[in-house]
Amino acid sequence: MTIIDGKQLAKDIKAELAIKVSSIKAAGGKIPHLAAVLIGDNAASESYVRNKVRSCEQVGFNSTLIRQDESISEDALLEIVDDLNRDDDIDGFIVQLPLPKHINEQKITLAIEPKKDVDGFHPMNFGRMAQGLPSYLPATPYGILQMLERYNIETSGKHCVVIGRSNIVGTPMSILLSRKAKIGNCTVTLAHSRTKDLKAETLRADIIIAAIGRANFVTADMVKEGAVIIDVGINRVEDATKKRGYRLVGDVDFEGVLSKVSHITPVPGGVGPMTVCSLMMNTLKASKGEIF
Repeated sequence: MTIIDGKQLAKDIKAELAIKVSSIKAAGGKIPHLAAVLIGDNAASESYVRNKVRSCEQVGFNSTLIRQDESISEDALLEIVDDLNRDDDIDGFIVQLPLPKHINEQKITLAIEPKKDVDGFHPMNFGRMAQGLPSYLPATPYGILQMLERYNIETSGKHCVVIGRSNIVGTPMSILLSRKAKIGNCTVTLAHSRTKDLKAETLRADIIIAAIGRANFVTADMVKEGAVIIDVGINRVEDATKKRGYRLVGDVDFEGVLSKVSHITPVPGGVGPMTVCSLMMNTLKASKGEIF
């Protein structure tokens, strides 16, 4: 059984990126520049954006953080997006989700210039991805592909069950793993809240990608021997023994399935670090004009 160490893998990839940035500097080229727009004071968003800024520093990128109060109007946010679209020094930017309820997230996403959409959420990037064309891949699925590749996990001909059909993880993941590619050629089942007899589906899976947002949802009786499990979930559960009063767990009962699986990602320290790392990889591509 192998623990897929996303934390160490992210460090390795950042080290690779830092070498590439050093070469760009030495050649007098443009240093990649990532911007992030953070609205309000959501704790999870704060942490995620903080990690992005720190990662930029670690690899030698330039970074800009734009903070705005939760009361910002939709029109004012659209103006910020337009300014970032027009700023030639900004290679890529993200508008951190979730946004306040009075702002239409889809409208904001559509306003982002596709060539600067390093989160990979714009329909143009999504469509290009679906057709196997060069695109910015959504950060979490991109990170999962890196995990599978760098841990030499065979996907061709395997049966993969993706639990959760969000546009951020589940749906793009199902498309990517079914594509004709080095990490792909899977037979994919996309399961969701309306799936009947989910257990029967997961018991057939060589690879399970759990992205449903329910703590310890996937249990040992749902997993066949030797399966690979990628746990995308990050859930808080009460724990009086912890100083914070809670601990983080995934969508998979980690301890329960450990003896049955061949590979598994922990929570925390699995997929999470790779998501930020993938954003860096997309930003480097943006700065070099590799996609558009």
